Amino acid sequence: MQIKELGHVVFFVRDLAASVHFYKDILGFHQIDIPMRGGALFSSGRTHHEMLLIEVGPNAPKPSKGLRAGLYHIGLKIGDTIEELKAAKSELEEAGVPIVGMSDHTVTNSLYLLDPDGNEIEIYVDVNKELWQKDPTLIAAPTKPLYI
Repeated sequence: MQIKELGHVVFFVRDLAASVHFYKDILGFHQIDIPMRGGALFSSGRTHHEMLLIEVGPNAPKPSKGLRAGLYHIGLKIGDTIEELKAAKSELEEAGVPIVGMSDHTVTNSLYLLDPDGNEIEIYVDVNKELWQKDPTLIAAPTKPLYI
């Protein structure tokens, strides 16, 4: 067997409307317009769906913090320039979404935020794709602070 690509991510969410608003209206994911009881599908257009949200109710526990087994975050590429990341930062701030971290990973620049359920989301741009293609070791370069 060989994995060809990461297909999709599924999140259990406490409040479907709040999560749909976050992923659709704030992050700009395209919601697939098919009726789904208790769920919502999203795609960037690359494939049939890249994200599924399933509502589990307001009493479901939020993801735990700190070092633990399980999902740490998902990364969503928004472009290839620092200008695109700066624009995204402004949009997030205008929408009242707290940015919980900013990092320069040498090959990418990233903003980190939390969705309504506390799942960490990385919004990033590839700053120089040729760098990691020529030298894959740069993917593991030490993380530096990002100031934008």
